[in-house]
Amino acid sequence: MSVPANVQRFEALLYASLMLDAVSVAVQDRTPNVEMTEQMIMTATLLAGGMILLLVYFVWLAVRWRKNWPRWVLAAALVLSVISLGQIIGEKGMELDSAIEIVSCVLTTMGLYFSFTGDAQGWFNA
Repeated sequence: MSVPANVQRFEALLYASLMLDAVSVAVQDRTPNVEMTEQMIMTATLLAGGMILLLVYFVWLAVRWRKNWPRWVLAAALVLSVISLGQIIGEKGMELDSAIEIVSCVLTTMGLYFSFTGDAQGWFNA
């Protein structure tokens, strides 16, 4: 059975979003200061990388194994990302990594929309 077009769009947009997330982590300011030591920065970077890999796995589960629950986890992660992004922009203003994250959130939103509409309906098992 071939993968429906909307599921393919979902997969492509989510992988593009996660690639942008990786770029965003790469361009973040890693200058140690009183509040953030080098070890804390390294830990945060590794955690962000691990989270990106986990979300890649969830996209793979949703598309290739037709699992429904990873889509909901991805949707919840999007909501948390938007909340976090709003707080970061409120504190630091617009920076390069924030702009990349905005584009990433838009791509994720579009991908999730495709996963719940059109020929994607009925593709995902419970």
